[in-house]
Amino acid sequence: MKIRPLAISVGLVALLGLAACGGPESSTSGANAPQSSNEGRQAPAPAQSSSPLPEKSAADEDGEQDTTTAQISTFALDVDTASYGYARRTLQEGRWPAPGEIRPEEWVNAFRQDYAQPTDDGFIVHVDGARLPERDEAVMRVGLQTRASDSAARRPANLTFVVDVSGSMAESGRLDLVKSSLHKLLDQLAPGDQVSIVSFSDGADVLASMTPLTARDELRAAVDRLSVSGGTNLEAGLVTGYREASQAFRPAATNRVVVLSDGLANQGSTTWQALLDQVKEYAGKQVTLLTVGVGREYGDELMEQLADNGDGMAVYVSTEEEATKLFTEQLPATIELRARDAKAQVVFNPSVVESYRLIGYENRELAAEEFRDDSRDGGEIGPGHSVTALYALKLKPGAEGQLAQATVRWQDPDTRTASEASESLRSGDLAESLWDKAPVRLQVDVVVAAFAMYMRDREAFGMDLPMLADQATRLADASEDPMVGELATLIGKARAVR
Repeated sequence: MKIRPLAISVGLVALLGLAACGGPESSTSGANAPQSSNEGRQAPAPAQSSSPLPEKSAADEDGEQDTTTAQISTFALDVDTASYGYARRTLQEGRWPAPGEIRPEEWVNAFRQDYAQPTDDGFIVHVDGARLPERDEAVMRVGLQTRASDSAARRPANLTFVVDVSGSMAESGRLDLVKSSLHKLLDQLAPGDQVSIVSFSDGADVLASMTPLTARDELRAAVDRLSVSGGTNLEAGLVTGYREASQAFRPAATNRVVVLSDGLANQGSTTWQALLDQVKEYAGKQVTLLTVGVGREYGDELMEQLADNGDGMAVYVSTEEEATKLFTEQLPATIELRARDAKAQVVFNPSVVESYRLIGYENRELAAEEFRDDSRDGGEIGPGHSVTALYALKLKPGAEGQLAQATVRWQDPDTRTASEASESLRSGDLAESLWDKAPVRLQVDVVVAAFAMYMRDREAFGMDLPMLADQATRLADASEDPMVGELATLIGKARAVR
């Protein structure tokens, strides 16, 4: 079935109805996790928020998409998690995150999911949902999953690390964390891998040209030479790093630039728009980008936009534990790509669905004709990655039949051959009640998204922070997931700094 895209909006009117029936349960994203029982106490009926809605554009005035005029939703896939990582640190320090730095989809995608994996190198599409009690409303989840791989069986990698050594990196938890992380990663990489190390402050220096991992001692010595001085000329670092990656490019390898910085550029070009053309040029040559953010003050927009437009992803780490997980578990296992320019498209049935809203992905929206335009940039997805999108639906009373069909389209990383996979959902497939009958992981996803939206817009499916805290606490017990327990703690901290 062919699918077309629609514009994704930011308002929350449809979301207010979603929470009117109770608090969400838990879900997570990132790696696969076993599904837990969803039995739990009935959530209290949430009070309607009295906070005014944020100002909307004219195209978003009604806060939702009517299926008679906008039947199709399309967006580029995104596996970034930096928004959640930085907000978590901010809340732990007793500060309220800046609303512009909160992207709900990144919060949801920071948690594990339990989607089945495909048997091949493509995607499997998972679609489920649940009704909201006593309302003609529902939540629908679209989950996309790639197959995990053994890091020992992956193709070799050329990794160019571009490390910020400017004065701001002297703060504890910045350059010291980066150096510790690089040392751990060098121990994890395979003999067939190669690494280059570039440092930048006022200018850029190549501390190690592309070096085989058989010469680990040379690379460790280069890491030890990283020291703080000067300003932050991210432009010089990027240009030098990409030049190194281009000169050492191996067609049979995964070629990636990894920028480690607080993103507070103050020399050279300092906006992502000014840097974008250079990044995109190299990305078109199959050199992907990973941005790793550090530091109490963090240039979120710069690092996120560089990653999105550099065929990569953005993450944020603030502790030794988080850095160890990223550099010793996640990065070695996800260095290579499963898919390039991956996009999702959902077609809604207007005879069953009156209106819908996609939660998040505002800066990843695509036009309808771009779904099958393989020259249009999508998202780059690695092994074992899951991508989750939540929709708030308003159903036509008594209508039955197919609700929607979700399709993912991607290109093979090497041949650029395009493939698609689809799955549909019928009204009879919806769980009877989100809070009583839906899978725990779906409920967690809703809680996470609701918390993000409350932090950004003071609107969270009609719930307030105490209700969100109750739901997160219940779901932490039901899921036995430490991240959900941490979520409950973060909601408590938000209540304290509100």
